Amino acid sequence: MGLKTALYDTHVLLGAKIVDFGGWDMPLHYGSQIEEHHAVRRDAGMFDVSHMGVVDLTGDRVREFLRSLLANDVGRLSIPGKALYSCMLLPGGGVIDDLIVYFLSDTWFRLVVNAGTRDKDVAWIRRQAAPFAVTVAPRLDLAMIAIQGPNARDKTLALLPEAQRSAARDLAPFFGGAFDAWFVARTGYTGEDGFEVMLPAAEAAHTWNALRARGIQPAGLGARDTLRLEAGMNLYGNDMDEEHHPLESGLAWTVAFDPGDRDFIGRQALENLRRTSHAELVGLLLEERGVLRSHQQVVPAGEVTSGTFSPTLNRSIALARVPRTASSSVQVEIRGKLHAARIVKPPFVRRGKALISV
Repeated sequence: MGLKTALYDTHVLLGAKIVDFGGWDMPLHYGSQIEEHHAVRRDAGMFDVSHMGVVDLTGDRVREFLRSLLANDVGRLSIPGKALYSCMLLPGGGVIDDLIVYFLSDTWFRLVVNAGTRDKDVAWIRRQAAPFAVTVAPRLDLAMIAIQGPNARDKTLALLPEAQRSAARDLAPFFGGAFDAWFVARTGYTGEDGFEVMLPAAEAAHTWNALRARGIQPAGLGARDTLRLEAGMNLYGNDMDEEHHPLESGLAWTVAFDPGDRDFIGRQALENLRRTSHAELVGLLLEERGVLRSHQQVVPAGEVTSGTFSPTLNRSIALARVPRTASSSVQVEIRGKLHAARIVKPPFVRRGKALISV
């Protein structure tokens, strides 16, 4: 038996297929992964993401600490509620985890880290935080529901007090704010608009059922994966990990090399890697029948890191790590046979629209 979120019993009552994910018992789907995927692209769907780690960091030197800890620069955050996506690196440049950090005040930042790495992350953060006298507090009292899709925000706003709806509606992308006991952020992992809501775990089941009553479709890990891959979003453990650095993982844009005097963990290694030739992460579109999966070999060189069948494009797509000199036309070995594929620039789909020619 694995760890369970506050919504586990609710998932079981809804007939979800439960699977192990990073040590957590989580819903893979509720009957049709394809229908759940389309609900998010066309209307609104919701995911239990309470297995993610919410960690509050407080202290007078918390900004200074995070400027050292993260590859992206929280020095850019000046408006309360603004969020930043970043990687947390080893000294050699490998990715410990990717995460979102929210600036809440000069003495308070909030991190959201991945489920499978949360214990490792918290231990690493505590170790690095000690010289800065920063308090590291995992928020085990919170649940988290992601509501995503073109109608997700409007349907969610109805559950907020009327006096707060306007402020929540006006949240800009990658901003969050407190609304009574909820922290509502306009973020997500699907390529669609929506909210991620952190709320007291005791309120999770009631809120989930209220969202269902508003016509929001429960969706599981299966749809979450096809949606994020269509959106060209990395999955930790597949597309980057401790053995791969951001520059070869499509995440160079998350590394703030300026200003040059900010000495974040992993900086020197990345500075050296900038001057060398390394692989890159690209999109693949399969030109023939078949399904792309992680660890398949790309010919003449490379490897699929994440692959799936895209319900929106009705084609198989993937992210793959290949040499920078790779031709736009490659082959992928699937069950001992070579299949033609084309290198494309992700994302494949955003806001329900195909961004590549199929």
